[in-house]
Parts: sequence; C-alpha cells; structure tokens
Amino acid sequence: MRKSAETSVPLLPAVAERWSPRAFDAAAELTGPQLTALLEAARWAPSFGNTQPARYLAGRRGDRAFTLILEALNPGNQAWAFRASALLIGVTVTSNEKGEVPYADYGLGLASENLVLQAVELGLVAHQMAGFSADAVRSSFGLPDEAVPRIAIAVGTLADASVLEDERGVERERAARHRLPLEEFAFGDRWGEPVTP
Repeated sequence: MRKSAETSVPLLPAVAERWSPRAFDAAAELTGPQLTALLEAARWAPSFGNTQPARYLAGRRGDRAFTLILEALNPGNQAWAFRASALLIGVTVTSNEKGEVPYADYGLGLASENLVLQAVELGLVAHQMAGFSADAVRSSFGLPDEAVPRIAIAVGTLADASVLEDERGVERERAARHRLPLEEFAFGDRWGEPVTP
C-alpha cells in the first residue's frame, strides 16, 4: 500500500513515500548488506562540529539484540514490532573527550532520518517509536552513562494492514496521511504570515 505525500511541488521519491506503518511482513528478512546500508546512511548524517553523537544498537529478527530491543518496547509497540525484520535503538552520546556534545539529540534525529530514507530507497519501510524503556536498554546492552537511548526503529517489508488483526489498527494503517498546510508551517516577514516562495 503506497501512501505518497500530497505536496505542492514534486519531492525526492524517498521523502514523498516515507511513512510509518505498523504492518510488517513477518517472513521478510533484512539482509546484511541492507542493514549495512541503513547504518552507513545514518553514519554520514551531518552533526554539529562533526561530533557524530548518534550510535545505534541493531538486531535482525531471530538474533539476541532483536529480542532484547523487542523486550524493551512497551506492550503496544511489541504487539506489532515483533514482525519487523530489524529493530534498532538510536542512542545519543552526550559527552566525549572534548566535553559535552552540543545538539546531540538533533544529530541523532538527522542520522535517524537518513536511516529511514535509506530504508525507503531500498524498498523497505520504517517506523520510529518513543515507546520503550530506556532503563531496560541501558541494562540489557550495558550502556555507559554518556550513552542515552532516545528512539526505537522498526525496519522491514510492508505487509497488508490485516496482519494487525485489531480493527482500530487496521483503520489507522489505511488512513490517509495528513500534515499542516504549507501556509501554517513556513512563515515570512512575521509569525503566522505565510512565506512567499
């Protein structure tokens, strides 16, 4: 099911096609080269002063890291994320040998968006989630104090919405995508006055 963004001008295909489904194909596998491509895309994201604060914990379905990440998700996310081909946790490194890393969360956000757009480019889908236990991740993976788990990401192959089984989930999956209109999003001379392209 494609849910292309309705935009005023054409966008890069990966941007227009990116959305956050929950219906994953439980039989599809993520290859080693595909996982590497996702992580390379994230690695090459911009960061403040090239501080590179983003790190990832990654597991493919069936391996120990996947199981540990799945166990850290809240029950609502576990209910669908177990079908994903891979699960990742995005982590910010908040300090290094130079001291506090500025804009670490922003750097992780940029890296994660690169990862998600690379997934779309590979014909995959991804869903980012805040619903997980950072403490469970810290404990399970032995994170140092300066490593802060911020986001969980499910990656895989899209399945029909019916795999979600519950009516609300299926309806939500099939619903149209919505965003604020551009005139409420970007302003020119004053706040609230649309920018003139």
